[in-house]
Amino acid sequence: MVFVGLTIAITAGAFTDLDLQVALATHDAWQPSLHPLFQLIAELGSIELTTILMLALTVYLWRAGFGSDALVFVVFIAAIAFELFYRFNLHHPGPPRSLAEADGPSISELFPGSTGGNSFPSGHMLRTVIVYGLLAFVINRLSPSPRVRRLAVVGAIAIIVLMVFDRLYLDVHWESDVIGGLILGSIALLAGTVWLDRPRKADN
Repeated sequence: MVFVGLTIAITAGAFTDLDLQVALATHDAWQPSLHPLFQLIAELGSIELTTILMLALTVYLWRAGFGSDALVFVVFIAAIAFELFYRFNLHHPGPPRSLAEADGPSISELFPGSTGGNSFPSGHMLRTVIVYGLLAFVINRLSPSPRVRRLAVVGAIAIIVLMVFDRLYLDVHWESDVIGGLILGSIALLAGTVWLDRPRKADN
């Protein structure tokens, strides 16, 4: 499994030098005038907004007659639980305060010990891939408009790419954290799409 291999590599220190090089490069490129914009981008992957969007998708699927499809919410919960397990059990502190800039505001700031003091994998990255990926999948499957379907896919990809740059630009995560979030989020997204696209029983 790629994610397990990445974890082993991080534990062995294989990403230490590259993480630092990327963090220093993005720190040098940081501009105060762009900080509010990147804080706003960070909100797209916040626990608050992604949870609301995931709940909205779940309610929509339920009310539209796709009752069992609404269980895709379990994928979101399981992925977050897996993220927290790693945060509390893999010693991998995030970038030092001398590099990191202020992240987007979040209720998680009220619970400073909620991540165990570690930063692998990136929760913002994980949630962004899952939520916007699933939204794009559902829209692509149900919308009768080819234009809307294309916009949903392109929009999801754009948000995911923006989140990659956001996490690195604000130096709130190492490059390896972002990769970890992308991989774990992609695994969860694949699980969710397999569930949503599973074979249906024929009507009697």
